[in-house]
Amino acid sequence: MRTALFDYDLPSELIARLPPAERDGGRLLVLGPTLEHRRIPDLPALIGRCALVVLNDTRVFRARLLGQRPGGGAAELLLLRRLGGSGPRERWLSLGKPAKRLKLGMRLGFEGLEAEVVGRTAEGELELELSAPRSVEASLEQVGRVPIPPYMERDDEPLDAARYQTVFAQRTGSVAAPTAGLHLTAELIAELRAGGVEVARTTLHVGPGTFKPVTADDLDLHAMHSEAFEVDAALVDAVARARARGAPVVAIGTTVVRALESARDDARPGHVRALSGDTRLLIQPGYRFGVVDALLTNFHLPKSTLLALVAAFAGLDAVQAAYRTAISHRYRFLSYGDAMWIPQRAQP
Repeated sequence: MRTALFDYDLPSELIARLPPAERDGGRLLVLGPTLEHRRIPDLPALIGRCALVVLNDTRVFRARLLGQRPGGGAAELLLLRRLGGSGPRERWLSLGKPAKRLKLGMRLGFEGLEAEVVGRTAEGELELELSAPRSVEASLEQVGRVPIPPYMERDDEPLDAARYQTVFAQRTGSVAAPTAGLHLTAELIAELRAGGVEVARTTLHVGPGTFKPVTADDLDLHAMHSEAFEVDAALVDAVARARARGAPVVAIGTTVVRALESARDDARPGHVRALSGDTRLLIQPGYRFGVVDALLTNFHLPKSTLLALVAAFAGLDAVQAAYRTAISHRYRFLSYGDAMWIPQRAQP
C-alpha cells in the first residue's frame, strides 16, 4: 500500500511536549457513526461491562546515557536490550552518537559507568560491555536518562520519570512508553473492574523502531522493526473467558494489538496461544484481525507503521477524517497527547 496514504500535515504546536497536568486529563475522540468529543474519565462508560481490557505491562528503563569519549568528545548511547551478564558486568546492544567516531575497543565514560565498544552489527548497532563498581542495573538508575522521544525537542525532566511510565508498568525492557496506557490511573482501572470489566496483561517491549518513519514509497517494502513480546497462559485463559461470555477484547494501545495478533490461534478463531519471542508483524489496511475487537490509541506520526495499524483497524477513510477533525479541534498529538477510542474494528 502506498505510504503517502498515511501522510498528513501535523502542526508542530499540536505535538504534546509535556504531559497533561493530570494523568487522565486528556481528551478522547470517539470513532462511532459520528465523531464524538469526550474525556479520558469517560472510558469506563464507553467500554461497558464484561469486556476484557488488555494492558501492556512493560516498564521503560533509563536507556539514554550522556558521557564522553577518550579525549573529551561527547558520546551518547541509547541502550536497546541486554545481551547477557549480570551484576557489575553486562553486555548490551545499543545505538550510539556520533556513530562514525565510536570505534571498536573505545571506552566511554558515563559518571561511574563505563562502556567498551566490542562489536557492531550489520545494521550499525553497537555491542557494548558495560561495567560498574557494583551493579550495572543500579548505575543505570542513577546516571541514565528517561528516553523521551526526540520529537519532544527537549531533555528529560524529573516529571518524566513518573509520567513517561504507566501506573501498571512491571517488566523492564522498553525504550519507549506504550503511550495509550499513560492515560490510565489506578482509580480508572479500579472503576473498570468494579463495573465488571476483566483486566489482563501482556508484555511487549517497545523499541526505538516505533518512531522510525517509513521511507519506502510502498509500505510492503518497509523493514519492520522487531520487538520482544510475551502472551502467557493467564492471558490465553482470559481471552477464552471473554469469548465464552461474548465479550469484546479491548487493546490499550497498538503494542497490545501487535502482541495479541502475533499470538493469534488460527486453529481457534478469536483466541490466542501462549507465545513469547520477537515480532515483526506489520499491520496495514487489508490485514484481517483475529483477536482484538476495540482499541484505545494515541494520535501517531505521519507515515508511521502505527498509523497504518490504526487505519487497518478503523478503516483508512475513517481515520483520515478523524485526524482532520482532531487537528481542527486542536487535539494534542503523539506520546503525551490525547487519545482515540475505536469501539469496533472495521469489517473487512
